[in-house]
Amino acid sequence: MSRKNKPYLEGITVGATAAEGNGLAHVDGKVLFIRQGIPGDVVDVQVNKVRSGYSQGYIVNIKSPSPHRLDPFCLHFGDCGGCTWQTLPYGMQIAFKQQQVVDQLTRIGHLQLPEVSPILGSEKTDHYRNKLEYTFSNRRWLVAGEDWTTLSDEDRLGLGFHVSGFFDKVLDIRECHLQREPSNAIRLFIKQYAIEHGLSFYDLRENRGFLRTLMVRTTSTGENMLVVCFGGEAQGPDSLPKVEALLEAVKTRFPEITSLYYVINPKCNDAYGDLPCTLYSGAEAVYEQMEDLRFKIGPKSFYQTNSAQAYRLYSVVRDFVREGIQDGVKPVIYDLYTGTGTIALFLSALAEKVVGIEYVPEAIEDAKVNARENRIGNAEFIAGDMKDVLNAEFIASHGKPGIVVLDPPRAGIHPDVAQVLLACAPQRMVYVSCNPATQARDLAVFAPQYDIIHVQPVDMFPHTTHVENVVSLVRKSN
Repeated sequence: MSRKNKPYLEGITVGATAAEGNGLAHVDGKVLFIRQGIPGDVVDVQVNKVRSGYSQGYIVNIKSPSPHRLDPFCLHFGDCGGCTWQTLPYGMQIAFKQQQVVDQLTRIGHLQLPEVSPILGSEKTDHYRNKLEYTFSNRRWLVAGEDWTTLSDEDRLGLGFHVSGFFDKVLDIRECHLQREPSNAIRLFIKQYAIEHGLSFYDLRENRGFLRTLMVRTTSTGENMLVVCFGGEAQGPDSLPKVEALLEAVKTRFPEITSLYYVINPKCNDAYGDLPCTLYSGAEAVYEQMEDLRFKIGPKSFYQTNSAQAYRLYSVVRDFVREGIQDGVKPVIYDLYTGTGTIALFLSALAEKVVGIEYVPEAIEDAKVNARENRIGNAEFIAGDMKDVLNAEFIASHGKPGIVVLDPPRAGIHPDVAQVLLACAPQRMVYVSCNPATQARDLAVFAPQYDIIHVQPVDMFPHTTHVENVVSLVRKSN
């Protein structure tokens, strides 16, 4: 496409915030999405994508900054793909997220909504994550002004986050504001140790190297887990002393690490859910506390990454479930896509019994352990693909649910699952979603038989465009 078709636009005023956190402007009657534009900015824009109904571009020069624009708090802003809304006041962030929920439910699902409850913002807008994953790279991402040919071998190494849109590009991170210490300190120590001891960083294109990834967990109870993932070069008895020397150095430097694991992953992808995790030192798990419940979290476990907001989210679900209990009669509750059973166990006191279904077998084993450790005897957990497990025979065997809770992945629920639920016709359903667009699609399927009575957005990830949403449905009386 010629330069003429990708124009350079001067003096463009950003009028609003649009999808994916872009600024929104109108030029010659057409929509222009501006990366990292803030409402009120007057900017010069280089257009890099032109479509029939809209175009996209990025800011080259800010002629007049918006009165709302903030200075980014992170030195990696603009290069890192996370925390893209640092320059937007938090109140404006959550206002847009609230509107995003309303727009997607009404425009995609064409749903009739009650008054949407005000979004539950996060009290902590930094250091709110309990888990981060870092990647080693022998060819890190270059930031503006850097020249690869002038960098030393050491300066070419990176340990940080993948750059958005590039599987093989990693931005070296000096300081991240998402997780409490010792997260940054651990990452920096291991990087320096590896350089001093000649341990190779991973080549993501060639799939080779000694050091591959790190995963750091920090819990609200003060425990810390570290999982160091090594590449195929760490296989064999000759490499084991190098593995153990690194782990021993980390253990000595950070006695606050309560659980230290390592994994050797020779595969072509970073996932290690199907690989053995070896406990080098400390406890086999860390724990999160939620009221009187303790949740065991191992190296492969899933747990909501914002612990404080997870509690508020689950409290919303519990309130909606409690509202559906009539005359004090405890219902059978199904928790579909239960993960490690956190919602199911949180609701168990309200249920005759709670039945959790989840695709990942390891997550179901965690759920069973959590049930035993919390002395909860009315919870059943089953592993399997939801569309295959949930059918009429399963419901006949486990009991017809009076209330169903759904918390599916971003893709939403399978059409077969929706049809089973419509046939089963529980009195209430509570749908938790991290993607209001697919939630709207699914709710439209339920709309002929169910009324939406509550909509409660929850912000789990400040400074990002992501939003969680909880919808409560009641079966129509006619």
